[in-house]
Amino acid sequence: MDILTLLSPEQKAVLQAVVVDGEFRTENGGGKIRIKKLHEHGLVRRHETDLGLCFPTDAGRAAAAALGLAEPSAATTVPVLQPARASVPEMVSMLQTAARLFDEGDVARAHVIADGVYDLSQAEARFAAKYAASKMLVPKFRQLQGDALLMETRCKIELAKAYDKAQETGQAAKKGRPKNVPGENIFTAAEAGLSRKEIHEARKLAAAEEKTPGIAERAIAARVSAGLAPTRANLKHAIGTKTATKEDRGNNLYETAPEGTWTILALEQFSQTVNEPFCGRGAIVRVLEAAGYDVVLSDLVDYETTTKDGECQAVIDFRETRPEPDGPSFDIVSNPPYGDEMNSCIAHALRVHRPRKMALLLNLNVLAGFEDPDRNFYMEECPPARIYVMKHRLPMMHRDGWEGPKASSQMNTMWCVWELQEDGTYGSQTVIHRVDWEDDEFARFRAAHEAESEAA
Repeated sequence: MDILTLLSPEQKAVLQAVVVDGEFRTENGGGKIRIKKLHEHGLVRRHETDLGLCFPTDAGRAAAAALGLAEPSAATTVPVLQPARASVPEMVSMLQTAARLFDEGDVARAHVIADGVYDLSQAEARFAAKYAASKMLVPKFRQLQGDALLMETRCKIELAKAYDKAQETGQAAKKGRPKNVPGENIFTAAEAGLSRKEIHEARKLAAAEEKTPGIAERAIAARVSAGLAPTRANLKHAIGTKTATKEDRGNNLYETAPEGTWTILALEQFSQTVNEPFCGRGAIVRVLEAAGYDVVLSDLVDYETTTKDGECQAVIDFRETRPEPDGPSFDIVSNPPYGDEMNSCIAHALRVHRPRKMALLLNLNVLAGFEDPDRNFYMEECPPARIYVMKHRLPMMHRDGWEGPKASSQMNTMWCVWELQEDGTYGSQTVIHRVDWEDDEFARFRAAHEAESEAA
């Protein structure tokens, strides 16, 4: 298949820019990904060290010509690439139609239209952001994207309610094969216009709205007013955060299962004294000490955690700490808070403390995302040397103080290990290993050290 037919509008825009200007530069993570794809196809040449900079190739110039992206004359100031695009009035009209259908009870069709407007407005906002001539449209497209997301959310909630009602009345299968519903008149998830995963997420949205009416609308409005794109992922994050209050979440304290810490200690060696700056109630501290390490511990919250020698934790925001000029430097082993402060905490450790080695237990989702500059820093500019992906999920880490039913873990985790190189950097390459904490070698390692610790 001709690769030119597979290029997205955004990739074509990059290709045109690099051919017209002789180079193309971006600081955006999405832009870097497009450069990488074009580089792989030989259409641009990516800079060896600056991954946000690329230059045209002969193949790229030929492709631009074939696509009608010819170089403009010296008098041309507007990019040549101006395909027919959806206008603001058209999308407004589509949303009005979706709202009318929703009010009339045709929620499935309203959902399809809202979903389409969301995708269109998101693409238009990205396109407009690239060109000065149309940047003024970016806020309008983002507002439309927010409106479409809100309508889509309302539709999903109603469709999920309809599906649940059908289950209650025996018209939809609850689990397993649909044959557990008598007759042929079966209401399926597909007929609801949602996948089972989307129905599950819609139930959570409905629960959040019931608990805090208007939460989705406020979350979307906050993104738009901040000049940011209101995306499904951000809404999901906001809803997930709001369904439990800060008090309920216990300052994002989710104690690490000992199996996780024993695994990284079997794989990596650390300085004799280890820094645990997010110690919580000491789940990682206890394993470190059982393995023979001394621990310096602190946390933003005073959990009155102490070492085996009776040393009390420090109570401090890690982001406010600085290494002592002539003081010792310790390796870091921790499970940082997974809330909004996670990225800044990790970046602060690497920028300011610069430990010889740091191992952090993180959600596998940390590998994705590009909007947060701190995450881009510690995953791209200052990447981990090694990542150990857990093939099996660790035992569930319930939030501190949780007394409800104990669920199985739904989170995939990894240990990220940063290691200072001889040149004073953390390198530029990451090696990924898949490990199984249930393997016998980790159990034997744990048993041996726990026996030594008890004997001592």
